[in-house]
Amino acid sequence: MAQFVADTEDFDDPEEESGTDAPVLRERLRLTVDKGQELLRIDKFLHNRIEGATRSKIQQAVEDEMVLVNGEPIKANYKVRPGDEVLVYDTRKPESSEVIAQEMPLDIVYEDAHLLVVNKPAGMVVHPGCGNYEGTLINGLAFYLGAEALDTEDLPRVGLVHRIDKDTSGLLLIAKTPEAMTKLAAQFKAHTVHRRYIALVWGDLPEDSGTINVPVARDLRYRKIMNVFPDGDHGSKEAITHYTVLRRFHYVTLAEMRLETGRTHQIRVHMKSIGHPLFNDATYGGNHIVKGTVFTKYKQFVENCFELLPRQALHARELGFIHPATGERMAFEAPVPNDIQQVLERWEIYTSGMTSQLRKGLNGAS
Repeated sequence: MAQFVADTEDFDDPEEESGTDAPVLRERLRLTVDKGQELLRIDKFLHNRIEGATRSKIQQAVEDEMVLVNGEPIKANYKVRPGDEVLVYDTRKPESSEVIAQEMPLDIVYEDAHLLVVNKPAGMVVHPGCGNYEGTLINGLAFYLGAEALDTEDLPRVGLVHRIDKDTSGLLLIAKTPEAMTKLAAQFKAHTVHRRYIALVWGDLPEDSGTINVPVARDLRYRKIMNVFPDGDHGSKEAITHYTVLRRFHYVTLAEMRLETGRTHQIRVHMKSIGHPLFNDATYGGNHIVKGTVFTKYKQFVENCFELLPRQALHARELGFIHPATGERMAFEAPVPNDIQQVLERWEIYTSGMTSQLRKGLNGAS
């Protein structure tokens, strides 16, 4: 069966001695408490900042002296204060590099001996991780490639060249050989890969096109989400998103997004930063009415759209790159999925009705 390297969490792993099963101390989280932080129990404080952690696990970590504040162990009832330096350790070993192979339907857009292009549906996790060790795209690819005549010694180095979020649909590029992985990854690093998304965002974008060039990093308080850091501090990395308006619906706008860089949640956090979060993006504030009227019918209309599209309105529509073996320019496009298409049609009908009413009003006034 095919095997893939499963990325572990972002720990700074010290070297382990070979041939020993002794637990190795790994740094899991390090942060400085904000100046405006209210007094809050350490377990509650960390529960909001460590993905997948429960308060009981955090309390056990405190008891095991795996949580330090200002360099010292603390009690479970300790309340964090502004300026505290919090350090959390973990003794877990990295996850196994072997991924469980599972048979599942895959929408393979293109395949040859070097690579795969897959159209991922919304709701599918791309890579195994905390709480999602089965049912991911990689599990399905492990099963699919297990039937391939590939060198099993090379397989652990083969896999994802990039990722998209669980609730984002669209095109993903998979390397099937180490050579392809190296060359494709170099193209992503050089920002020469063509990636275009479509997104439905709240509000009427002020310009027909624009560029958001603001560094991105994990939020200082809530580590599960990202944030922008205009000054480039807190370890933030360059993030550049270009957008072009495709269709305006008064209260929402359909736009094309072209990525120059590929940071986690880049489009989602960039659009939120300019006051136009993605439609129904629960993580970044798009899952409530951001723009529009207070009329009950409008509220009901939006809620109906949320039901049709129970995720952020983001789709990776276009993907282009240089083939790692032939040098040929490759280009692929994934059609707009049904859930987004239905919502766009609803907004088209709704705003057409608004325009018709406006015209009637103007004719009556004349």
